[in-house]
Amino acid sequence: MSMVEFDAAALELKDLPVLPTYAELAVVYGLYKQVTIGDVNIQRPGIFDFQGKSKWDGWKAQEGKPKEDAMKEYIAYVEKLKTKYLK
Repeated sequence: MSMVEFDAAALELKDLPVLPTYAELAVVYGLYKQVTIGDVNIQRPGIFDFQGKSKWDGWKAQEGKPKEDAMKEYIAYVEKLKTKYLK
């Protein structure tokens, strides 16, 4: 997998006609951050920041995963979402 394929998958995700569920978005966000930044490097958002906590939890779930593995999973997950939402 390459960054070109990763970037293409990120663009394809933005073009989905339907917004994926919050759980799906948390997975996508976590994998994306693991590829682009690495392990979580910020504190978990506060109690009333529901979206921020969901995103942080999705990222934290990917902690320790090598960049290449996260990239492969991200691309595969976007393909799964495309199959689901581009019927």
